[in-house]
Amino acid sequence: MSYKKATDVLPHTLLLAVQQYIDGEYIYIPRRSDKKQPWGANTQTRQTLRARNREILSKRRAGCPVAELASQYFLSEKAIYKIINAAENG
Repeated sequence: MSYKKATDVLPHTLLLAVQQYIDGEYIYIPRRSDKKQPWGANTQTRQTLRARNREILSKRRAGCPVAELASQYFLSEKAIYKIINAAENG
């Protein structure tokens, strides 16, 4: 997300109206609901996590202990169990 200067993007009358409520502070304007994108749509994060989770599941099925997986992937044991359960039930 990048910041835009209100004076560059808002009409002067609208800027004055906004300043009545918030003056000189930051404000977040959310996306319109019809323009929202799902999480990870602009990055490879979803695919990366999916691949990591498949790898964790594969190693667990091969007999790797949960504590070792947690240490290897810098996750808690609880997170490893969640990944395993989600993969097996989803």
